[in-house]
Amino acid sequence: MQSASALAILGLAAWYILSLLMLASLRLYHTLVLGKAANSFRPDGADLPGFGQRLSRVHANCYESIPLYMAVLLCAIATGQTGVTDGQAAMLLYARVAQSVVHAASTSVPAVYLRFILFALQNGLVAWWIWQMATAS
Repeated sequence: MQSASALAILGLAAWYILSLLMLASLRLYHTLVLGKAANSFRPDGADLPGFGQRLSRVHANCYESIPLYMAVLLCAIATGQTGVTDGQAAMLLYARVAQSVVHAASTSVPAVYLRFILFALQNGLVAWWIWQMATAS
């Protein structure tokens, strides 16, 4: 049976791929249906209307944070310290997905606050894991 940490790594990778496929599908729609030149998309999504901009940021948030999360989870697995990460590994994955969904759905003030809480939860968990692994005797 796989550890919760290993499953979280797979879940984070799957979420990254799904965000990429959603963004690619949106861009494909803009190219094939709306006639936008395929080589004219801005990396930050600023040239897409509302949802497209938010989806571009969702994808960017994934490649900005997921490598760090995976590195810490892999470190736990490689050093036999999954006892540190397994208990909250699913929480990290759920918070990452929830932050993305909230980001794609809205830029209202309550949504921004919720996104920040989810962001802080993810990074707080990872910082705590790093501390626990680094100070383990």
